[in-house]
This record gives sequence, structure tokens and C-alpha cells, in this order.
Amino acid sequence: MDKQNIVPLPGTGSRHGGGRSKLGHRWRKLSSSASQLFLSRRWTMLIAVVGLLLGRAAILDTLAPFAAAYFAVIYFLRRDAAFTAALALIAGSCLAAAPQAWSTAAELLVFYLLVRGMEAYERAEISYAPLLVFISALLVQLFGVVLDKALTGYQLLMVGVEAGLAFVLTLVFIQAVPVLMLTKKPALLRNEEIICLMILLASIMTGAAGWTVYGLEITHILSRYVLLLFALTGGALLGASVGVIAGLILSLADFGAVLQMSLLAFAGLLAGLLREGGKPAAAFGMLLGTTILSVYVGGTEGALTSSWESAAAALLFLMTPRALLKTISRYVPGTAEHARSQHEYARRVRDVTAQRVTQFSEVFCQLAESFAETADVEPFGRRQQERVHFVNAAAEAVCATCFRQQQCWEGKFQQTYRLMKEMTASVERERPQLGEELPETWTRHCVKPHQVLAVLRQQVELVEHDRLWRKRIRESRRLVADQLSGVSRIMQDLAREIRREGQEMHLQEEQIREAVEGLGLSIRSVEIISLEEGNVEIEIAHTFPRGFDECRKMIAPLLTDILGEPIAVKSERLPELSGEPSIVTFASAKAYEVETGVAGTAKGGGLLSGDSYSTVELANGKFAVAVSDGMGGGERARLESRSALDMLHQLLQSGMDEKLAIQTVNSVLLLRSADEMFATVDVALIDRYTAKTTFLKVGSTPSYIKRGNDVIPITAGNLPIGILQEIDVDLVRVQLYPGDTLIMMTDGVYDAPGHAVNKEIWMKRIIQELKAEDPQQMAEELLDTVLRSSPDEIRDDMTIVVAKVRRFQPEWATFRWPGLTKLERPRTVS
Repeated sequence: MDKQNIVPLPGTGSRHGGGRSKLGHRWRKLSSSASQLFLSRRWTMLIAVVGLLLGRAAILDTLAPFAAAYFAVIYFLRRDAAFTAALALIAGSCLAAAPQAWSTAAELLVFYLLVRGMEAYERAEISYAPLLVFISALLVQLFGVVLDKALTGYQLLMVGVEAGLAFVLTLVFIQAVPVLMLTKKPALLRNEEIICLMILLASIMTGAAGWTVYGLEITHILSRYVLLLFALTGGALLGASVGVIAGLILSLADFGAVLQMSLLAFAGLLAGLLREGGKPAAAFGMLLGTTILSVYVGGTEGALTSSWESAAAALLFLMTPRALLKTISRYVPGTAEHARSQHEYARRVRDVTAQRVTQFSEVFCQLAESFAETADVEPFGRRQQERVHFVNAAAEAVCATCFRQQQCWEGKFQQTYRLMKEMTASVERERPQLGEELPETWTRHCVKPHQVLAVLRQQVELVEHDRLWRKRIRESRRLVADQLSGVSRIMQDLAREIRREGQEMHLQEEQIREAVEGLGLSIRSVEIISLEEGNVEIEIAHTFPRGFDECRKMIAPLLTDILGEPIAVKSERLPELSGEPSIVTFASAKAYEVETGVAGTAKGGGLLSGDSYSTVELANGKFAVAVSDGMGGGERARLESRSALDMLHQLLQSGMDEKLAIQTVNSVLLLRSADEMFATVDVALIDRYTAKTTFLKVGSTPSYIKRGNDVIPITAGNLPIGILQEIDVDLVRVQLYPGDTLIMMTDGVYDAPGHAVNKEIWMKRIIQELKAEDPQQMAEELLDTVLRSSPDEIRDDMTIVVAKVRRFQPEWATFRWPGLTKLERPRTVS
């Protein structure tokens, strides 16, 4: 029995399966809710602990600017935990050395009332938090001073200092709290945010001032522990910075801890310098730094206590899980974890972009297929329907008023219908004119044969006109299908390029860095965009002084050696500001180079020629040489030729197929204006890797290849673009060799000697007699010869473009450096 045909009975397996499905859904929903609740409570607990310590923290034993600043940030970022934060802050202020619970509660209440008032006007934003905290602290402290009747200049100064500190700390906490709560994306973290985080952590440690365990200061242990974390992940610079910031804030809270600033800074420096040895080496550096300064400053007893505090911090550090260190590294710029997280973020962006581009490519491909399906399909039975229509039209127009209608269409229907079909076929095939002698079979059966023929001829002409437009529509559909297919291929290539650029090549980048530094050159960074053979692209950032050109003389030859193919400097982007690096792009050097020359003149010796030319390097490693001749002369002809070349180059630059690009330009010229705009197009695409050349000739004159004493013509026989809906594009592929010279011209040059001369033989002869070798000199010499050979004045615009193919010679020779290995290329992404 087929299991697919078994239908569960009501109340049996279907109900139980549905019950299990619903139960599983409820369980997953309950598990997700429990997980979110656990995470929410964990962060709420962290907010409460931080609030307790910040509520207890104080500066100079009297100033407590931390509470209001912290509450303001939590209120805007985590409003659900604002009440918990307020209770923790008030509780912490009760545990302070000089309890100030009433002032802390008053500041929080005033801030809350101010925020609620601004919410009524829809102006409550976190950007106003520093100002609101400043006003709250100022009002409450002024009220306390007035209440204590201690309104002196010093008290007013301290009130202003505390309000100002609260303002600054709010700005700091706005940057630091999201990082502490892990809600800030590591890829977007800045150095300023790291400093703000350091200030927040030091402020939290200040709240533990005075707490001891077996005679050891908890504040000292925590500060050295945090110092080790950041020294290991960020190096000596970050370790010393953390030491300075932590020591400064701790010394503000306790006058006896003034020496902690220098002690922690020196310890952070040593720990960061030894971080390459891992956790034990960094801990040893911190122990060494704190012990040395403690002996120097604090005496024997103080040094022993400081050593035990450092040992406790080192023990906590060694017990710290590696996952926490990796998390911190993701937030510190310059670390491997941070770079990896940025690479992962960029890779995700590339993957999403490539996926979207691929989806759009598939959409265009489906559109192309739908247009192609209907482009060449003729509806079944249309011919039969058309002939029935002819018969009906003739019967309605002629037979309806004829006295023999009933006799013909009722008494002799088969004979009449057969006669009508015969007359229709004759009209379609021979088109008999009015007044001609008609067959006897027609005249014997029909009394109005000429009128019937006239109606049939009119209907046939209408139908043929309709056929012509249907053919145009099918051709347009076919062109649209080709264009959509071309766009789909371009988008597929783009998606493939995006995925290829997303390949991780850290090993290759590190190998290039080591090779360059082996030459004694220090570089900032190496980024490999592509290692595809023949399409290498590498960006190197450096700060070399100008004038020595190390990139072309040393790095390019070195890359040539380790990659096994010629590499040259493609571009160099100089820094806009002093101190920033220069970005140099290295790319595969082409095997051939093309040198061009141009000469021309306008019709009648005028200033404006209707011819246009272009020489441009395309992105796919090809060099395009193009000439276009607009019909006529002057500004209008130049507009035609220039428009054709500009559109063609844009399409070729995007990667569209050459033949399809020509057809697209033709359709655009046809559709964009009701006026007739004609232009010839002559394009040579020279591959600079292989020297294989593709000629695209549409209505153009012959081109010539001069190879020594031989002259090879390249001809085509089709109409200019902009005339017909569908054109024939002649693609001629020729292999060029070093030393070959390509000569392209407009018809004004080719037709200069007049009709009495064999133009092809004449042109080949004068090209053979050219003495110059430089392309520009050859173009000028050829134009001068043509002008002297003209029987009268210049009858048409003349343009000559000469392109000479030479083998590319690198500016600097490749050298072998002992110990270098060939670079391993990753597999190409398909």
C-alpha cells in the first residue's frame, strides 16, 4: 500500500502528532522566554552591582558626581532597570565614608521630574542627559549649602565642580555603558570609547575603596587585574594608558594612593611589552613593575603588601577564561581578534550583497527567458484566421449588397468559398492590378470580381502592415531578452567578484608582509583583493618618504618573484593629511602595451569635425581603440558619433558582450529621437595579455594592420547603426604580434582619391610607403599623403587613429631574495 495515500482517521495519529507539535512549540517558546529572562536578570544584577559601587564612590571624600550620571544613562538605555539602579545607588551612598543618601536620592528625583517634564513636550532624548544631570546636581547641592547656612565662596566652587564633574561623567558613561553591557558592535568601537570604558571601570573600583581582605586592598587588586586584561590584549600602549587612568581616578578618591598612578602605568607598560609570552609573561611583567616601584617608594612593609596584592591579581588573571580575553580583544583596535571580527563583519556584508545581486541576476535571467519564449513564437493557426478574415471582409463589403448573395452563399457555398480562397491566394502571391483580365472561372461565377479583388487587396495590405509591426515587436522582444540576459551575466560576474574578494587570505597577507619587511621596508598594512592569475590586485599602505619610489623599484619586483607573474604599480593614492599612509595598488602587469597616435581634419578645413575617436583601457584588461563617423558634418554629426562611442564604451566597461553592446547602442539611437541619426562604428579590442584583437565593424571603412612590409586589410559590409532595427555586427578576430601597427580611419580618408582609383590598392600602397615608426608620426604622415592626393578641397571629415602593439618591458628587473617561497594561491570562488 502506498504510504503517501494513507489518511489518518480523526482522533488518531493526526491529533497526537498535532498535540506533540503544539507541546514542542510551547516548550521552545517557554525555553526562549526563560533564556531571555535569565539574560535580562543577569544584566539587571550587573547594573545593580555597578550602581552600588558608584553610589559609594567619592572624590576628595566629599564629591559624589557618579550617581546621577549613571542613573541618567541607565534611564535612557535600560528604562526597565532604572528603578533597580536608583535603589542600588541610594544603598551605595549609605555605605559611603560620608553618607549622602538624601542628596543622592534628591538628585535622582529632580532628574526624573525634569525628564518627565521634557517627555510631556516630546523632547526627552539622551543628548539632553548631561545638561539635565548638571541642573539636578547644581540645584540639589545649592539647596544643601543654603540649608546648612554655609554659603561661602569655597562651597559654591565645590558645588560647581561637582555639577561639572557630573556633566562630564554623563558624557563618558553614554559611551562606556553600552560597551560594558556588550550592546556595542565591536566593528564600530573607537579609541575614545575604550578610554571612556577605562574611566567607568576605574570609577567602579573607586567604590571599593577602603575594603580589605586579609589586609590587602580590594581596589589595588582589581585595578591590577584590569590592567593585566588590557595589557595582554592591547599591548604596552594600552596597558600604560589604563594604568594612568586608573591611578589618576584612584588617587582622586584617596590621597594616599597618589603613587598608584606611576606604579600602575609602569606595571602596565611592562606587562604589555611581555604579552607575546602569554598570560604568565604578562603577569610577571606586572609583578616586576609593581614590586620595583613599591620598594623604591613604600619601603619594606609597603613593598611586601603591594607584592601580595599583585600576586592576588595575577592569580585571578591566570584563572580568567580565554573566552573573556577574546571578547575584550574584539573591542580593542589593532588586535588580531578585532581584525578577525571586522573581517567577519565585512564577509557577512559581502555574502549578503552577493546573495542579493545573485537574486537580481536570476530575476533578470527569468525575464530574459520569458521575452525569448515569445520572441519567435507565431500563434498557431494565424494564417488560417487571416484568410477567413479576408473572405468575411469581402462578403460584408461586396456580397452584402449583391443581388446574387443568396444564390452564391446558400446555393453554391462550397464553390463560392473556394473561389474566395483562390482569389485571396492570388492577391497575396501576384497582386493583380485593377483592369487586368481575370480568369474565366472568376467572372463566370462572380458578377463583381474587380470589387472583390479591391477589398481583398486592401485587407491584405492591412494584414501585411500588421505582420511587419508584429515582426518589429518580436525583434524588439528578442533584443530586450538579449539585453536582460547580458545584464544578468554582468550581475553574476559581479556576485562572483564580491565572493572572491571575500576570501580570507590572512596567511598570504602575512607572507607578503614578512617578505617586504625582509627587505628592510616597514609597511602599515597589506590587503589582498585578488590573487587570481592574470588579475592580481594587492593594496599596501606605507609611509615611505617621497623621492625613492620603493614600490616600483623593490616591492613590485619582489611580488613578481613570489607570485610567478609580472606585477606592476597600478595606482597610488597619496594621503590628504600628514601622518596618514599612502595606499599603493599592485596589479598584474600586462604582457603587451599599446601606443596610439591621432590625426584628423574637418570638412572644408573647418574647426568642428563630425568624426569621433577614443582610446581607453577597459577594466577586463583590454585596450579599446574606436572611431565613429556621424553622417554629414558639423555639430550634429559629431553628436551622433560621440554618443555612439560613449554608450559603447560604458557598456563594454561594464562587461557586456561586444555584439550585444553594439545592438544596444543601435536600439538606443533608433528610439531616442524621431530624427534619423546614423553613425558608423569601428572598434578594435586589444587583449593586453595575449594581443588577440577583436574588430567590431558596423558600416565602417576597412582597417589595416601593418606588419613589416605586409599590409592586412580588415573589412566589413554592413550598414551604419541607427538605420535598421536589426543590424549585422561583423566580429573579426585577429592575432596581433609585437611590432604590429593597427590603422583605423573614417570614410573621408578612404574616399579621398575619388572614384577613378582602386581605393583598397591605393591605401595599401601608401601605408606600405610610410617611413615613420612612431604612431603619432605615422598618423600625421598618412594624413598629409591623403590630403596631397585629394583632387580638390577636403570633401569630408577625416580622422586617422594609429595603434602600435609592443611587448611590455617592466621598469625594474625581478630579483631573487634568499629564503622566499612562492605564494600559495587560494582556490578560485566559482
